[in-house]
Amino acid sequence: MIGTEFIKGYGLGNQLFFYVVTRCMAEEKGVDFGFINPGQVGNVFHSNKGMYFMDIDLGTEIPPEDRDKYTIFNEQDDRLYMGNSRHDMSNGCYISGADKRLFEIEDNTLIYGNLQDESYFEKYRDKIKDWLKVKPEAESYEYTSDDLCIINIRGGEYTNHPELYLDRKYFLNAIEHMKKINPNMRFMVVTEDEEAARKVLPEYECHHFDMGKDYVTLKNARYLILSNSSFSIMPVLSSTELKYAIAPKYWARHNISDGFWSSEQNIYSFLHYQDKKGRIFEADECRKELEEYKKRSVLYARRNIRPGKIRLFCQIIRRKSLYGVFYLKKIIRSLEKRVGIIKKYQC
Repeated sequence: MIGTEFIKGYGLGNQLFFYVVTRCMAEEKGVDFGFINPGQVGNVFHSNKGMYFMDIDLGTEIPPEDRDKYTIFNEQDDRLYMGNSRHDMSNGCYISGADKRLFEIEDNTLIYGNLQDESYFEKYRDKIKDWLKVKPEAESYEYTSDDLCIINIRGGEYTNHPELYLDRKYFLNAIEHMKKINPNMRFMVVTEDEEAARKVLPEYECHHFDMGKDYVTLKNARYLILSNSSFSIMPVLSSTELKYAIAPKYWARHNISDGFWSSEQNIYSFLHYQDKKGRIFEADECRKELEEYKKRSVLYARRNIRPGKIRLFCQIIRRKSLYGVFYLKKIIRSLEKRVGIIKKYQC
């Protein structure tokens, strides 16, 4: 049996990656699959109703006390220690790519890690659509249209992290690209945090339905502008409607990267990536650029190395300056909304 553990605190996007990759590895080995704590799936910070909208086969439940009977596989975990935030200074910024050792695991193994690289699941994309099949009563094509683009904004804990939270400019640039595809394109925001989303794009219709309908709306959209959130990837991966999707280049460090990805695992062939200047890149272009970056980057050469006292002091200064600029932008945007420079959506 190949299995993993659903640990409390992870969002649905992470949980579905754990689920899908575990099943893919079990398929590879021709063995059963199972999970420790399967009841945790779908019980996340903004929903505690489980996977009420999806028929999902969780295989065999593995009792926690049986954990010691299995070989434990921990995926490679590479990090950059930088002055972007307290998190990146203390825990490091996760940058790992695929861990080829995962394909060498044997039966009776529990796998742990990020588990989001396309190479782990690309072979089974057709099967994944069945594994993540939405219940008929939860399915919806209400927002499936050739002239409607769904914008997924991730709020919540992201909103206080300048290295992570996407700026309004990212979305405006992506909107302009979508208008080149269709000048009559309409836009609607789907988010788990309406309050935060309305501060970023107050001029557009905004909804948080429930977790299931948010998921289904993304899955069945034909045009998408994504945030750097894993929640959106599985609905996109299992979509039969998608025509074009834009995601932030460098993923979780779009705002501050000098060429590294957080993480490399989030370069997907089915997405188009937009940089800070609004330029669009294909996945292969991103991968080639990253390989060149790895060869020349002094920062990348220091991966997994914690800074000394002098470098740490400089990182603290950098972190404070980033936060200062971040909150200044928030103040400016608030003033722009108050004086009417940025319009509000009218029903």
